[in-house]
Amino acid sequence: MGYNLLEAAVSLFAAYLAGSVALAGFGLDSLVESLSGGIMIWRFRPRPGLTPEAEARKEKLAIRLVGYTFFILAAYIIFESLRKLYEREMPDPSLLGIIIALVSIILMPTLFYLKRRTGRSLQSRSLLADAKQTLACFFLSVALFLGLGLNYLWGFWQADPIVGLLISAVLLKEGYATLTEEKLCSCCG
Repeated sequence: MGYNLLEAAVSLFAAYLAGSVALAGFGLDSLVESLSGGIMIWRFRPRPGLTPEAEARKEKLAIRLVGYTFFILAAYIIFESLRKLYEREMPDPSLLGIIIALVSIILMPTLFYLKRRTGRSLQSRSLLADAKQTLACFFLSVALFLGLGLNYLWGFWQADPIVGLLISAVLLKEGYATLTEEKLCSCCG
């Protein structure tokens, strides 16, 4: 959670400086990832005397809460991406954004693997859903890197909001699967 909060602060600061919706979306994703981590801490906090039925309800609530985080992020990114495209609001190039995206590209796969392994060993669908959130963060990092790189190197400013819309589609799909099917994506299960 600590890294995600730091990543959020740096990304949102860089987004403010550059006017980048992709960076803002990435920063908000980091906040959502922290929220998801907080939900997992709540989920696995020991509670003596909890019945198996109460434990199952707790697990189901936790997976729903994680699922909602996908929709929260997607709604914001869709709104801002469409607004920036409509208003032709061009972000400034952001070397700081490119650096934070690269750091995340390096760290997120390991974190995803560790969360997924722990979720499988505990047979926790909520922790596996949280791992899926981390995998989404990795894909966001790659998309952010590409979008910021196209703007930084060639001035293709439209890449920023277009990447935001592509990311939103993935987040909506994963949120829907988590909430309605209570089924994990193929990358997790």
